[in-house]
Amino acid sequence: MTFDLYNPTDTHRSLREMVHQFGKEHVDPQAFEFDEAERFNEALFRRLGSELGLFGVTVSEEDGGVGLDAVASVIIHEELSRFDPGLTLSYLAHEVLFVNNFYVNSNADQRARYLDKVISGEWIAAMAMSEPGAGTDVLGMQTRAVRQGDHYVLNGTKQWITNATHADIFLVYARTSDEPGSKSYSAFVVEAASEGFIRGKKEIKLGMKASPTAQITFEDVKVPVENMLGEEGGALIHMMRNLEIERVTLAAQSIGIALRCIDEMSRYAITERKAFGEYLSRFGQIQRFLAESYASAHAARALVYDVAHRLSPDSRHSLGAAACKLAATGMAETVARNAVQVFGGYGYTREYPVERLMRDAILLSIGGGTNEAMQKNIVSDLARIYR
Repeated sequence: MTFDLYNPTDTHRSLREMVHQFGKEHVDPQAFEFDEAERFNEALFRRLGSELGLFGVTVSEEDGGVGLDAVASVIIHEELSRFDPGLTLSYLAHEVLFVNNFYVNSNADQRARYLDKVISGEWIAAMAMSEPGAGTDVLGMQTRAVRQGDHYVLNGTKQWITNATHADIFLVYARTSDEPGSKSYSAFVVEAASEGFIRGKKEIKLGMKASPTAQITFEDVKVPVENMLGEEGGALIHMMRNLEIERVTLAAQSIGIALRCIDEMSRYAITERKAFGEYLSRFGQIQRFLAESYASAHAARALVYDVAHRLSPDSRHSLGAAACKLAATGMAETVARNAVQVFGGYGYTREYPVERLMRDAILLSIGGGTNEAMQKNIVSDLARIYR
Protein backbone atom coordinates (compact mmCIF):
# COMPACT_ATOMS: atom_id res chain seq x y z
CA MET A 1 0.00 0.00 0.00
CA THR A 2 1.42 3.40 -1.01
CA PHE A 3 1.83 5.96 1.76
CA ASP A 4 0.01 9.23 1.11
CA LEU A 5 1.86 12.14 2.70
CA TYR A 6 -1.20 14.40 2.51
CA ASN A 7 -3.87 11.87 3.52
CA PRO A 8 -2.08 9.25 5.61
CA THR A 9 -5.28 7.49 6.74
CA ASP A 10 -8.84 7.13 5.54
CA THR A 11 -9.85 9.40 8.44
CA HIS A 12 -7.58 12.17 7.18
CA ARG A 13 -8.92 11.77 3.64
CA SER A 14 -12.52 11.91 4.82
CA LEU A 15 -11.73 14.96 6.93
CA ARG A 16 -10.27 16.74 3.91
CA GLU A 17 -13.28 15.92 1.76
CA MET A 18 -15.73 17.09 4.44
CA VAL A 19 -13.93 20.38 5.09
CA HIS A 20 -13.45 21.06 1.37
CA GLN A 21 -17.11 20.44 0.61
CA PHE A 22 -18.29 22.59 3.52
CA GLY A 23 -15.87 25.30 2.46
CA LYS A 24 -17.09 25.25 -1.11
CA GLU A 25 -20.78 25.31 -0.16
CA HIS A 26 -20.80 27.61 2.87
CA VAL A 27 -17.48 29.41 3.36
CA ASP A 28 -16.67 30.56 -0.18
CA PRO A 29 -20.06 32.22 -0.88
CA GLN A 30 -19.79 34.54 2.14
CA ALA A 31 -16.08 35.41 1.90
CA PHE A 32 -16.41 38.53 -0.26
CA GLU A 33 -19.27 39.99 1.77
CA PHE A 34 -17.59 39.66 5.15
CA ASP A 35 -14.22 40.84 3.86
CA GLU A 36 -15.85 43.87 2.27
CA ALA A 37 -17.78 44.69 5.46
CA GLU A 38 -14.80 43.83 7.72
CA ARG A 39 -17.15 41.66 9.78
CA PHE A 40 -16.61 38.39 11.62
CA ASN A 41 -19.11 35.71 10.57
CA GLU A 42 -19.75 34.48 14.08
CA ALA A 43 -22.63 32.20 13.14
CA LEU A 44 -20.59 30.38 10.48
CA PHE A 45 -17.60 30.20 12.81
CA ARG A 46 -19.64 28.44 15.50
CA ARG A 47 -20.84 25.91 12.91
CA LEU A 48 -17.25 24.76 12.49
CA GLY A 49 -17.54 23.39 16.01
CA SER A 50 -21.20 22.52 16.47
CA GLU A 51 -21.79 21.03 13.00
CA LEU A 52 -18.41 19.87 11.71
CA GLY A 53 -16.72 19.05 15.02
CA LEU A 54 -13.56 20.92 14.05
CA PHE A 55 -12.90 22.33 17.52
CA GLY A 56 -10.79 20.01 19.64
CA VAL A 57 -9.15 18.20 16.72
CA THR A 58 -6.02 17.46 18.77
CA VAL A 59 -7.97 16.74 21.98
CA SER A 60 -8.43 13.07 22.87
CA GLU A 61 -11.80 11.45 22.27
CA GLU A 62 -11.98 10.60 25.99
CA ASP A 63 -11.92 14.33 26.72
CA GLY A 64 -14.53 15.21 24.11
CA GLY A 65 -12.27 15.95 21.16
CA VAL A 66 -11.58 14.30 17.82
CA GLY A 67 -8.32 12.61 18.82
CA LEU A 68 -6.35 13.46 15.67
CA ASP A 69 -2.93 14.97 15.06
CA ALA A 70 -1.07 17.94 13.61
CA VAL A 71 -1.57 16.58 10.08
CA ALA A 72 -5.34 16.80 10.56
CA SER A 73 -4.96 20.38 11.75
CA VAL A 74 -2.89 21.21 8.67
CA ILE A 75 -5.54 19.66 6.41
CA ILE A 76 -8.28 21.81 7.96
CA HIS A 77 -6.30 25.04 7.71
CA GLU A 78 -5.28 24.33 4.13
CA GLU A 79 -8.78 23.52 2.94
CA LEU A 80 -10.57 26.37 4.72
CA SER A 81 -7.97 28.88 3.52
CA ARG A 82 -8.77 28.06 -0.10
CA PHE A 83 -12.09 29.83 0.51
CA ASP A 84 -11.68 32.34 3.34
CA PRO A 85 -8.28 32.81 5.01
CA GLY A 86 -9.76 35.42 7.37
CA LEU A 87 -12.31 33.06 8.88
CA THR A 88 -9.57 30.42 9.00
CA LEU A 89 -7.29 32.72 10.97
CA SER A 90 -9.99 33.09 13.62
CA TYR A 91 -10.31 29.30 13.62
CA LEU A 92 -6.55 29.03 14.17
CA ALA A 93 -6.69 31.46 17.11
CA HIS A 94 -9.48 29.45 18.73
CA GLU A 95 -8.37 25.92 17.91
CA VAL A 96 -4.56 26.08 17.88
CA LEU A 97 -3.67 29.05 20.05
CA PHE A 98 -6.24 28.29 22.74
CA VAL A 99 -7.75 24.80 22.58
CA ASN A 100 -4.62 22.83 21.69
CA ASN A 101 -2.42 24.89 24.03
CA PHE A 102 -4.90 24.74 26.89
CA TYR A 103 -5.45 21.00 26.53
CA VAL A 104 -1.78 20.08 26.51
CA ASN A 105 -1.01 22.17 29.60
CA SER A 106 -4.19 22.03 31.70
CA ASN A 107 -5.14 19.79 34.60
CA ALA A 108 -8.33 17.75 35.03
CA ASP A 109 -10.15 20.47 36.98
CA GLN A 110 -9.39 23.13 34.36
CA ARG A 111 -10.50 20.84 31.55
CA ALA A 112 -13.74 20.07 33.37
CA ARG A 113 -14.50 23.78 33.71
CA TYR A 114 -13.62 25.01 30.24
CA LEU A 115 -12.99 22.34 27.62
CA ASP A 116 -16.58 21.49 26.72
CA LYS A 117 -17.43 25.16 26.22
CA VAL A 118 -14.67 25.80 23.66
CA ILE A 119 -14.99 22.46 21.86
CA SER A 120 -18.74 22.90 21.36
CA GLY A 121 -18.31 26.47 20.13
CA GLU A 122 -20.44 27.83 22.96
CA TRP A 123 -17.45 29.98 23.89
CA ILE A 124 -15.08 31.62 21.43
CA ALA A 125 -11.45 31.61 22.54
CA ALA A 126 -8.25 33.55 21.92
CA MET A 127 -4.64 33.74 23.06
CA ALA A 128 -2.94 36.91 24.30
CA MET A 129 0.84 37.04 24.00
CA SER A 130 1.97 40.03 21.88
CA GLU A 131 2.10 43.53 23.37
CA PRO A 132 2.49 47.06 21.95
CA GLY A 133 6.23 46.90 22.61
CA ALA A 134 6.76 43.12 22.51
CA GLY A 135 5.73 41.24 19.38
CA THR A 136 8.40 38.95 17.99
CA ASP A 137 10.46 39.89 21.07
CA VAL A 138 7.97 38.07 23.25
CA LEU A 139 10.33 37.97 26.25
CA GLY A 140 10.05 41.72 26.39
CA MET A 141 6.44 41.48 27.59
CA GLN A 142 5.49 43.79 30.46
CA THR A 143 2.07 42.45 31.48
CA ARG A 144 2.38 41.46 35.15
CA ALA A 145 0.56 39.00 37.37
CA VAL A 146 1.18 39.44 41.10
CA ARG A 147 -0.06 36.85 43.56
CA GLN A 148 -2.26 38.06 46.40
CA GLY A 149 -3.53 35.15 48.44
CA ASP A 150 -5.82 32.89 46.44
CA HIS A 151 -5.62 34.95 43.24
CA TYR A 152 -3.28 36.86 40.95
CA VAL A 153 -3.78 40.51 40.02
CA LEU A 154 -3.21 41.01 36.30
CA ASN A 155 -2.19 44.36 34.78
CA GLY A 156 -1.03 45.19 31.28
CA THR A 157 -1.98 45.49 27.64
CA LYS A 158 -1.95 42.94 24.84
CA GLN A 159 -1.89 43.91 21.16
CA TRP A 160 -2.87 42.23 17.84
CA ILE A 161 -5.14 39.72 19.53
CA THR A 162 -7.14 37.68 17.03
CA ASN A 163 -10.79 37.14 18.08
CA ALA A 164 -10.40 39.72 20.87
CA THR A 165 -13.68 41.47 20.04
CA HIS A 166 -15.73 38.30 20.37
CA ALA A 167 -13.82 35.92 22.63
CA ASP A 168 -15.29 34.73 25.92
CA ILE A 169 -12.04 33.27 27.21
CA PHE A 170 -8.33 33.99 26.77
CA LEU A 171 -5.08 32.19 27.40
CA VAL A 172 -2.87 35.01 28.69
CA TYR A 173 0.90 35.09 29.15
CA ALA A 174 2.29 37.39 31.83
CA ARG A 175 5.38 38.03 33.91
CA THR A 176 5.24 36.61 37.42
CA SER A 177 8.82 37.60 38.21
CA ASP A 178 11.24 40.35 37.25
CA GLU A 179 14.16 37.96 37.41
CA PRO A 180 15.89 37.47 34.04
CA GLY A 181 15.60 34.13 32.33
CA SER A 182 12.97 31.62 31.29
CA LYS A 183 11.32 31.24 34.71
CA SER A 184 9.72 34.68 34.69
CA TYR A 185 6.62 33.86 32.61
CA SER A 186 3.35 32.15 33.50
CA ALA A 187 0.13 31.34 31.65
CA PHE A 188 -3.41 32.00 32.86
CA VAL A 189 -6.95 31.32 31.72
CA VAL A 190 -8.84 34.62 31.90
CA GLU A 191 -12.56 35.03 31.31
CA ALA A 192 -13.62 38.13 29.39
CA ALA A 193 -16.39 38.72 31.95
CA SER A 194 -13.76 39.45 34.62
CA GLU A 195 -13.92 42.88 36.23
CA GLY A 196 -11.19 45.12 34.84
CA PHE A 197 -11.01 43.34 31.49
CA ILE A 198 -11.25 45.94 28.70
CA ARG A 199 -11.56 45.37 24.96
CA GLY A 200 -9.96 47.98 22.71
CA LYS A 201 -11.12 49.11 19.30
CA LYS A 202 -11.09 46.71 16.38
CA GLU A 203 -8.10 47.23 14.12
CA ILE A 204 -8.66 48.30 10.49
CA LYS A 205 -6.39 46.07 8.45
CA LEU A 206 -5.02 45.53 4.95
CA GLY A 207 -6.15 41.91 4.83
CA MET A 208 -7.72 39.16 6.94
CA LYS A 209 -10.57 41.62 7.38
CA ALA A 210 -13.11 38.95 8.31
CA SER A 211 -10.99 38.03 11.32
CA PRO A 212 -11.31 40.60 14.14
CA THR A 213 -8.14 41.91 15.76
CA ALA A 214 -8.04 44.21 18.78
CA GLN A 215 -6.10 45.34 21.80
CA ILE A 216 -7.10 44.13 25.27
CA THR A 217 -6.19 45.69 28.61
CA PHE A 218 -6.15 44.26 32.12
CA GLU A 219 -6.72 46.70 34.97
CA ASP A 220 -6.35 44.89 38.30
CA VAL A 221 -8.04 41.79 36.91
CA LYS A 222 -8.30 39.11 39.60
CA VAL A 223 -7.43 35.65 38.27
CA PRO A 224 -7.94 32.66 40.61
CA VAL A 225 -4.79 30.69 41.40
CA GLU A 226 -6.48 27.60 39.98
CA ASN A 227 -6.58 29.31 36.57
CA MET A 228 -2.81 29.17 36.18
CA LEU A 229 -1.74 26.62 33.57
CA GLY A 230 1.05 24.48 34.97
CA GLU A 231 3.47 25.88 37.51
CA GLU A 232 4.40 29.49 38.12
CA GLY A 233 7.29 30.43 35.87
CA GLY A 234 6.74 27.41 33.64
CA ALA A 235 4.97 29.00 30.68
CA LEU A 236 7.90 29.58 28.35
CA ILE A 237 8.10 25.94 27.31
CA HIS A 238 4.31 25.91 26.71
CA MET A 239 4.67 29.00 24.57
CA MET A 240 7.55 27.68 22.47
CA ARG A 241 5.92 24.28 21.94
CA ASN A 242 2.65 25.78 20.79
CA LEU A 243 4.41 28.26 18.50
CA GLU A 244 5.59 25.27 16.48
CA ILE A 245 2.12 23.99 15.58
CA GLU A 246 1.00 27.60 15.12
CA ARG A 247 3.75 28.18 12.56
CA VAL A 248 2.96 24.96 10.72
CA THR A 249 -0.75 25.79 10.53
CA LEU A 250 0.01 29.35 9.39
CA ALA A 251 2.12 27.71 6.68
CA ALA A 252 -0.86 25.47 5.85
CA GLN A 253 -2.99 28.59 5.42
CA SER A 254 -0.41 29.81 2.93
CA ILE A 255 -0.66 26.54 1.03
CA GLY A 256 -4.43 26.88 0.80
CA ILE A 257 -4.15 30.44 -0.49
CA ALA A 258 -1.55 29.44 -3.09
CA LEU A 259 -3.52 26.43 -4.35
CA ARG A 260 -6.65 28.54 -4.79
CA CYS A 261 -4.66 31.19 -6.66
CA ILE A 262 -3.20 28.51 -8.94
CA ASP A 263 -6.69 27.17 -9.63
CA GLU A 264 -7.99 30.64 -10.43
CA MET A 265 -5.17 31.79 -12.70
CA SER A 266 -4.84 28.44 -14.48
CA ARG A 267 -8.53 28.31 -15.31
CA TYR A 268 -8.46 31.94 -16.45
CA ALA A 269 -5.31 31.64 -18.58
CA ILE A 270 -6.02 28.21 -20.09
CA THR A 271 -9.77 28.27 -20.71
CA GLU A 272 -11.13 31.82 -20.48
CA ARG A 273 -8.94 34.76 -21.46
CA LYS A 274 -7.54 35.34 -24.91
CA ALA A 275 -5.14 37.98 -26.21
CA PHE A 276 -4.11 38.42 -29.84
CA GLY A 277 -6.31 35.44 -30.71
CA GLU A 278 -4.57 33.02 -28.31
CA TYR A 279 -5.32 31.85 -24.79
CA LEU A 280 -3.03 33.55 -22.29
CA SER A 281 -1.41 30.22 -21.42
CA ARG A 282 0.19 30.13 -24.88
CA PHE A 283 2.45 33.06 -23.98
CA GLY A 284 5.78 32.34 -22.34
CA GLN A 285 5.47 35.11 -19.77
CA ILE A 286 2.21 33.63 -18.47
CA GLN A 287 3.59 30.10 -18.61
CA ARG A 288 6.32 31.19 -16.22
CA PHE A 289 3.76 32.49 -13.70
CA LEU A 290 1.75 29.27 -13.86
CA ALA A 291 4.66 26.84 -13.82
CA GLU A 292 6.73 28.49 -11.11
CA SER A 293 3.66 28.99 -8.94
CA TYR A 294 2.69 25.33 -9.22
CA ALA A 295 6.21 24.05 -8.53
CA SER A 296 6.91 26.31 -5.56
CA ALA A 297 3.49 25.69 -3.96
CA HIS A 298 3.81 21.92 -4.12
CA ALA A 299 7.39 21.97 -2.87
CA ALA A 300 6.32 24.02 0.16
CA ARG A 301 3.30 21.78 0.67
CA ALA A 302 5.50 18.69 0.89
CA LEU A 303 7.68 20.38 3.52
CA VAL A 304 4.67 21.44 5.60
CA TYR A 305 3.17 17.95 5.69
CA ASP A 306 6.52 16.31 6.35
CA VAL A 307 7.03 18.49 9.42
CA ALA A 308 3.42 18.06 10.55
CA HIS A 309 3.94 14.30 10.66
CA ARG A 310 6.77 14.85 13.14
CA LEU A 311 4.90 17.13 15.55
CA SER A 312 3.25 15.92 18.74
CA PRO A 313 2.96 17.19 22.33
CA ASP A 314 5.98 15.01 23.13
CA SER A 315 7.99 15.70 19.99
CA ARG A 316 9.27 19.16 19.11
CA HIS A 317 10.59 20.33 15.74
CA SER A 318 11.45 24.02 16.00
CA LEU A 319 13.76 23.94 12.98
CA GLY A 320 11.14 22.36 10.74
CA ALA A 321 8.34 24.62 11.96
CA ALA A 322 10.37 27.75 11.26
CA ALA A 323 11.38 26.41 7.84
CA CYS A 324 7.72 25.71 6.99
CA LYS A 325 6.64 29.21 7.88
CA LEU A 326 9.53 30.86 6.07
CA ALA A 327 9.10 28.82 2.88
CA ALA A 328 5.32 28.67 2.64
CA THR A 329 4.35 32.20 3.60
CA GLY A 330 6.83 33.85 1.25
CA MET A 331 5.72 31.48 -1.48
CA ALA A 332 2.05 32.34 -0.99
CA GLU A 333 2.71 36.06 -1.37
CA THR A 334 4.60 35.42 -4.61
CA VAL A 335 1.96 33.07 -6.02
CA ALA A 336 -0.88 35.45 -5.14
CA ARG A 337 1.00 38.31 -6.79
CA ASN A 338 1.53 36.13 -9.86
CA ALA A 339 -2.20 35.45 -9.98
CA VAL A 340 -3.03 39.14 -9.87
CA GLN A 341 -0.61 39.73 -12.76
CA VAL A 342 -2.12 36.92 -14.84
CA PHE A 343 -5.57 38.47 -14.41
CA GLY A 344 -4.20 41.89 -15.32
CA GLY A 345 -6.64 44.71 -14.65
CA TYR A 346 -9.29 42.26 -13.46
CA GLY A 347 -6.87 40.93 -10.86
CA TYR A 348 -6.58 44.38 -9.36
CA THR A 349 -10.33 44.59 -8.83
CA ARG A 350 -12.52 42.64 -6.45
CA GLU A 351 -14.36 40.88 -9.23
CA TYR A 352 -12.06 37.89 -8.72
CA PRO A 353 -10.82 36.51 -5.36
CA VAL A 354 -7.08 36.81 -6.11
CA GLU A 355 -6.95 40.43 -4.90
CA ARG A 356 -8.36 39.39 -1.50
CA LEU A 357 -6.11 36.35 -1.31
CA MET A 358 -3.04 38.49 -1.97
CA ARG A 359 -3.97 40.88 0.84
CA ASP A 360 -4.65 37.98 3.20
CA ALA A 361 -1.36 36.25 2.35
CA ILE A 362 0.74 39.18 3.55
CA LEU A 363 -0.16 38.75 7.22
CA LEU A 364 1.14 35.18 7.32
CA SER A 365 4.77 36.28 7.02
CA ILE A 366 4.24 38.56 10.04
CA GLY A 367 2.06 36.65 12.53
CA GLY A 368 3.42 33.84 14.67
CA GLY A 369 6.88 35.39 14.55
CA THR A 370 8.04 37.38 11.55
CA ASN A 371 9.86 35.67 8.73
CA GLU A 372 12.96 37.62 9.72
CA ALA A 373 12.71 35.91 13.11
CA MET A 374 12.31 32.56 11.35
CA GLN A 375 15.62 33.15 9.57
CA LYS A 376 17.28 33.84 12.91
CA ASN A 377 15.67 30.77 14.52
CA ILE A 378 16.72 28.49 11.69
CA VAL A 379 20.33 29.61 11.89
CA SER A 380 20.32 29.22 15.69
CA ASP A 381 19.02 25.67 15.37
CA LEU A 382 21.56 24.86 12.66
CA ALA A 383 24.33 26.23 14.87
CA ARG A 384 23.33 23.85 17.65
CA ILE A 385 23.36 20.94 15.21
CA TYR A 386 26.69 21.69 13.57
CA ARG A 387 28.55 22.66 16.72
